[in-house]
Amino acid sequence: MKNILCLNKIAAVGTDKLDSALYNVGTDVQNPDAIMVRSAAMHDMTFGPELQAIARAGAGVNNIPVDRCSKEGIVVFNTPGANANGVKELAICALMLASRDVVSGIKWADTLKGTEGVAKAVEAGKSKFAGVEVQGKTLGVIGLGAIGGLVANAAVALGMKVVGCDPFLSVEAAWNIDHNVIKAASYDEVFKVADYVSLHVPATAETKGMINAASLATMKDGVRIINLARADLVNSADIKAALASGKVASYVVDFPTDDTVGVDGIVTIPHLGASTAESEDNCAVMAAVELDEFLRYGNIKNSVNFPNVSMPMSGDKRLCVFHANVPNMLSQITAVLAETGVNIENMINKSKGDNAYTVVDVTGDVADAVVAKLNAVDGIVKVRVI
Repeated sequence: MKNILCLNKIAAVGTDKLDSALYNVGTDVQNPDAIMVRSAAMHDMTFGPELQAIARAGAGVNNIPVDRCSKEGIVVFNTPGANANGVKELAICALMLASRDVVSGIKWADTLKGTEGVAKAVEAGKSKFAGVEVQGKTLGVIGLGAIGGLVANAAVALGMKVVGCDPFLSVEAAWNIDHNVIKAASYDEVFKVADYVSLHVPATAETKGMINAASLATMKDGVRIINLARADLVNSADIKAALASGKVASYVVDFPTDDTVGVDGIVTIPHLGASTAESEDNCAVMAAVELDEFLRYGNIKNSVNFPNVSMPMSGDKRLCVFHANVPNMLSQITAVLAETGVNIENMINKSKGDNAYTVVDVTGDVADAVVAKLNAVDGIVKVRVI
């Protein structure tokens, strides 16, 4: 039986996908073979040698030490697209909050409690909270993946002109984007024409601080910025300076920090992007299915550190080999198997960046000595037998 530790509350509709005859799932599980997590910080955790995988019920993996996991042969999964609709709907809300000062208006209206002639006071004071409409304006979408693509399509339906950019746009994602969305060649092209900019990219070395004094200077005066992706995509000092100067009309962010809360022109939403019952259920189900497929068969889908690999089992045993993406690894793996008399039935190899994964179905049993020989090969990180 495999042990699966839940570091956060994971929706039962997901954990119920894990057969209780095969898996022991809980929040107090010891020596886990796999971990399911939402927001819990894992960077200071020590992982036991039995840990095979971590499934993040969500898209971002900032709370997981992905590089360390790669070095230890631990597959890190996420659930791209499972919460996309929930985030898209909040993005549409954010568009409206960026356009019209609804938040301040509501706060002001609440102060009228007990005031004589509330209706008259409202009519006299509402002009302070007037805004603009989105119809006919240009929305720039940075990142056209599962979420960004939905936001772009929804904005088209709202009557907006949409310009998007995604250097890593997949063919599958491209098929789902409305033909009215204009594809820009660079982020700068988007910044120059957008009345609104909505960010939908992960926080990486290349994207952190991408909205800064330099990029803001290329944008239209009065631009409105929406950030439901990650707080550190936007330089806080620069956005506040741009708000003060009028360069930026409003900033809506789903990641409040001490630098952004209580600042005029900034609407801070308490990280509600995927906080819907439907999103949490979808993420839990996808994470559970990913773990089940990997723990039972060694197949990988939606990993952030290892390649997608899927192959029906055709032998008596399956060898799952995690190794560096360097020349001659396959020949060394097959040489060890040949030397030890292991017959290969089927084989698949894929790579992702510096990491590679080879699955070998074999006839007969696999002795511990065979695994030891494979683990002794320079560049092999871990060998698992199913």
